[in-house]
Amino acid sequence: MFKKRLFSGLGAITASSTALAEDAQRWGVNMTEGVTDVSREIYGLHMDIFWWCVGIGVVVFGVMFYSMFKHRRSVRKESATFHENTLLEIIWTVIPVIILVIMAIPATTTLERIYDTADADIDIQVTGYQWKWRYEYMGEDLSFFSNLRTSQDEITGRSQKGEHYLLEVDEPLVVPTGQKIRFIINAADVIHAWWVPALAVKKDAIPGYNNEAWTTINEPGIYRGQCAELCGRDHGFMPIVVHAMEPADYERWLADKREEAAVLRELMAQTFTFEELMTRGEGVYQRMCVACHGANGEGGVGKAIAGSPVATGDINAHLDLLVNGVNGTAMQAFGEQLNDLDMAAVLTYTRTAFGNNMGDSLQAVDVYQFKAAQ
Repeated sequence: MFKKRLFSGLGAITASSTALAEDAQRWGVNMTEGVTDVSREIYGLHMDIFWWCVGIGVVVFGVMFYSMFKHRRSVRKESATFHENTLLEIIWTVIPVIILVIMAIPATTTLERIYDTADADIDIQVTGYQWKWRYEYMGEDLSFFSNLRTSQDEITGRSQKGEHYLLEVDEPLVVPTGQKIRFIINAADVIHAWWVPALAVKKDAIPGYNNEAWTTINEPGIYRGQCAELCGRDHGFMPIVVHAMEPADYERWLADKREEAAVLRELMAQTFTFEELMTRGEGVYQRMCVACHGANGEGGVGKAIAGSPVATGDINAHLDLLVNGVNGTAMQAFGEQLNDLDMAAVLTYTRTAFGNNMGDSLQAVDVYQFKAAQ
């Protein structure tokens, strides 16, 4: 019995220690070491400078406290009468300059590496939208949007929050390990910031301007980040997920994406039934529209769709709104964000769902012709 209780107690202590360690990591105040050579170099530089600062602080405050104690009034120390000491002033000017120069040498070397985006193996265009990311693989004829996958039930508290709450997406950015990846980062609407701490990459995404960053990931894994710029309401719903694969796995993924694109091109040429468009349109709505317009079309950030004069009015005006958006509002232009089939499907869905009951439908070719006429 005693042994049983002993082992039970040791197990409880071990479990508690593990939990405390996890809490310490979760609530740690130090920066992330990261998983790339550059991120570790940055972390090492950060720690070196930190300990330099600690040493300087100890010396400065040590001298100050020693002087205060040694020359305190209670021991009847008389104040010095000199006003300046040339040698002392030279010393406390020259020493900090030397320290700063010593710090600047490794810092400059690291900065040069951070900004060296030349000779990349893969170029990826990263474009920020409210509130999603678009990734385009340059030279591969491949692009897709990456949207928040966390359900509205988790966000509103109707269900338990998952392990990666607000840090999960439907389409992660996939890259190979061991290759230099250059990111060309901009935005389509407002200023965003593409930030993945484990990769030591953080760059502003600015409309009309390209920023560059790069990384080389040595080990396969999934690395998560977020938009680090206050880009508007729901700015926290704009996660980033980078999936690093072995080169062979990456090539297989790339082949699968090319096959998906070919299948989609075939679908775009087909005619779908009303029921098929409604099913596909509901999925598009849940992925792209629900955050602004509500799960039941009741509105929120955006206007209500249920009973909307747009969704129950002229279908061409409705399509124009989806394709071109409304300047100065949260209603984005989805002409580039959605393919023609998904655009036709979501328009069909919103004109019939939420009690609108219009019964209208469009095919992908209708959307294509509408865009071509503009």
